[in-house]
Amino acid sequence: MAPRWLFSILIVNMAISFAAAGSLGPPEPPSKPKCHIPCHDSCGVDIYCHWNHRIDPPTKSSLHWKTADGREQFVDTGASLSGMIGREHFSMNSELQVWVKADNKHGSATSQVAVFDTGDIMKPSPPVISSSPQDPLEISWSSICDEPHLSLGGCDVQFRTQAEKRWHEEEIGAQGSYDFDGLVEAGIVYEIQVRCSCATGLSSDWSAIHRISLETAPTGQIDVWKDCGVPATNLDCAMTWKKLPLSQACGHILGYEVKLFSKHGTSVLMNISAAEPRDRLVCDGPHCYLNSSLKNISSAAISAYNAHGATLPAYITIPTTPVTSEHPIDVRMNMANLTVSWNLPSHLPDAKSFKEYVVQYKQAGSPLGKGFDWIRVNKSCTTLTFTGHFEKYRAYQVSLFAVTSNQESRLISSAIGYSCHGIPAKVRSFKVITIAATHATLFWEPAVLTEQNGQILYYQIGVHGQMAVYNVSASHQRENKTFELANLKPNQECQVWIKAVTEAGPGANVTTSFVTKQPEHLVLQSKSHIFAPLLCLLVIMCCLFALYSLHQGSSKTCLCINENVPDPYNSTIFQMLQYQAKQANEALAWISVPIYEAHPTMSTLEIVLTQPPVCEHKCLPEEHTNPAGCTRQRQYGKEQYSKMVDSAEGKDLSGVDDAGSSSEEEQDASGYEQHFMPTAAEILNT
Repeated sequence: MAPRWLFSILIVNMAISFAAAGSLGPPEPPSKPKCHIPCHDSCGVDIYCHWNHRIDPPTKSSLHWKTADGREQFVDTGASLSGMIGREHFSMNSELQVWVKADNKHGSATSQVAVFDTGDIMKPSPPVISSSPQDPLEISWSSICDEPHLSLGGCDVQFRTQAEKRWHEEEIGAQGSYDFDGLVEAGIVYEIQVRCSCATGLSSDWSAIHRISLETAPTGQIDVWKDCGVPATNLDCAMTWKKLPLSQACGHILGYEVKLFSKHGTSVLMNISAAEPRDRLVCDGPHCYLNSSLKNISSAAISAYNAHGATLPAYITIPTTPVTSEHPIDVRMNMANLTVSWNLPSHLPDAKSFKEYVVQYKQAGSPLGKGFDWIRVNKSCTTLTFTGHFEKYRAYQVSLFAVTSNQESRLISSAIGYSCHGIPAKVRSFKVITIAATHATLFWEPAVLTEQNGQILYYQIGVHGQMAVYNVSASHQRENKTFELANLKPNQECQVWIKAVTEAGPGANVTTSFVTKQPEHLVLQSKSHIFAPLLCLLVIMCCLFALYSLHQGSSKTCLCINENVPDPYNSTIFQMLQYQAKQANEALAWISVPIYEAHPTMSTLEIVLTQPPVCEHKCLPEEHTNPAGCTRQRQYGKEQYSKMVDSAEGKDLSGVDDAGSSSEEEQDASGYEQHFMPTAAEILNT
């Protein structure tokens, strides 16, 4: 048994064959032509005819006519369904016969013949309707038949409501106006058309549609909302609203009254004329917005007015603090529709105070007040659809708000949607923020929302020369991203790449390079190799310096030595050793394994006799002495002794210079100085 799809193909082929066979025969006859002489600013002189016909590609048409004296002429029109008879080919106020002939290679066909008097085919242009704001229910019109060389024959009026499809037609004769008082209901918009004819000739076509309504004070409230851009929690917003439908406007809206309440308790009243907005009001189609920042505004009210009154004020509150999304919503888009659905839990906080929901969309990158729309729905609604033209590769932020009875709004959730996904843009600021021996932390920023070209599903990260590729989720696209790259080798040169991925595929790579560190014990070992010789050198220098200092101290020659009191120069040596050890320890403080004590202690012993010192002279060999019996080298004068800081007496000692000293200085000298320093006589003898 043959499958069903085989029979379907057979039926389609048979239909095509029959259609082709029909096109092989003679053409169908064209319709009877309709001809007229048009009258716009003035009446023309040529006759224009048009007809209907099924034109196949190989079929040609021609317009034929025959005058009262029997002359027959024609003009080829090709594939066109209209033609013109020039003034030189006919006479005015005389009979003319007109028909159309169609030809192809299989034969020809002729339409019915239209017979008319050339003086009776004058066709005026459609009337132009106007009305007065003072009496909008009375319309008037102007026609070419009102010209002095013509006269108005009769007119017809037809009208209907916007919701109706069938017209109500009425003949009114040779009139130039019509009053609908008593025929229309208040607040309902009616569409009206008029056609007229001159005293002789044909009727005009119907005029353009003119709308009227019984004007009263506008009813209801304006649908007002706020556009806070992308994201929908920005603190700077634009106040936007929808124009009143004609059924609520009840006439011509003259302007809007806007009242702004600041956060400081003050208010500003603005009266904006619809005819002269002065850059304060911007309207595009059914939407208008206030061209003024609301950064310091807490709430606003707006009403529309006409010549008979104004609507009740509609209030809107401006958010003061950002609100984060809590419950997800589903967004599905194409280039013609945007469908939003949600399923909120029944235990939402303050759910009882919610009056309705507002669903809005905002095109990313559009200025405030543009690329924006919203719909209000009741609490029982869980899905709705926007219709329009949604650009491909452009991000649209869709937001769901809950609105209370006092027009306070709370953001429930937001989502990003695309009508069509494209190849994503490159990520920004791709770099390495931390590096270790076996791992590194990567950082990047997603492309800005207006350049992403589609919903980012995830990011792919890899290392050149390695097979592994990591997929990183992109669930929070507005946050900066980090990723820890593991399983690396110490001291390894790495070139890492990253790219974003959408439904359309991956984007271009962005790369960065780095070198991993060595293990810590190798770093310490290499440092010890470098600084061990330096450490040894410093120790040797300190020892040499100490030996030199001791040698200098031992070279002093003193024949008078007190066994109970040490040489004061030892105290200076101890100070120098302490200072040198401290300096060496500070230079090596960063080395991991310290070779010194944290707080080195050096003890200095000073023995001070409370009894007056007794100079016990020990005589040196004769070749090292002078007749005075006691000598000291001149370099150990008063300047060196005056710098002793750890002596028990702790005073500034006055010495004797090479030039000698006075007897007063000898009397004022302390016992300690007298004990150790040579006398003036000894110095002079020396």
